[in-house]
Amino acid sequence: MTDSASQQTFEAESEERAPRIRVLLAEDQGMLRGALALLLGLEPDIAVVAEVATGDAVVARALEARPDVALLDIELPGRSGLDAAAELRERLPECRVLILTTFSRPGYLRRAMEVGAYGFLVKDGPVQELAVAIRRVLAGERVIDPALAAAALSAGPNPLTPRERDVLSAAADGATIADVAGRVHLSPATVRNYLSAAIGKTATRNRMEAVRAARQNGWL
Repeated sequence: MTDSASQQTFEAESEERAPRIRVLLAEDQGMLRGALALLLGLEPDIAVVAEVATGDAVVARALEARPDVALLDIELPGRSGLDAAAELRERLPECRVLILTTFSRPGYLRRAMEVGAYGFLVKDGPVQELAVAIRRVLAGERVIDPALAAAALSAGPNPLTPRERDVLSAAADGATIADVAGRVHLSPATVRNYLSAAIGKTATRNRMEAVRAARQNGWL
């Protein structure tokens, strides 16, 4: 075997022996999830070790697979990627969270940072950039879409308190005040007060308009 061939063989074997970055991928669209897993798997230093389609499955699967990086969509069935990220920070703090979403809403970015995410990217970028972002967050860097970062700075903070967000979210499907009160374990009068405050802060006329405005700004 020539020296050149020996060197190539050694490099290939070294790549195989090198530890890969273990990634959990949470995406509800099966075709997109499969494509991302396939493309990321082509990277020599990345291995997708777990895939889930719902937010409810993220933490349990992460505790089994022990990923280095969790790549989470925001809009997941059952539970949002942001809620899953918050629990991951508590139960698997060594796992770095990278939020990947279709929705470039400034409020989402602020909430992602609040729950400990290391990165926030929109889905329209190339996979190569995503792979670079995965490596960077594992190294402890923050990776944020530049346009979204600028928008978040100009938009200001989320005006809704955590309790107002909880009540507004519980009311998003048009539930009655009594039903909302049962969901959030508050009295009907207290629910009305929180809804009234949320309506005022979103400059809307009723709770359904408040829900829409809060979602459009990424506050829910």
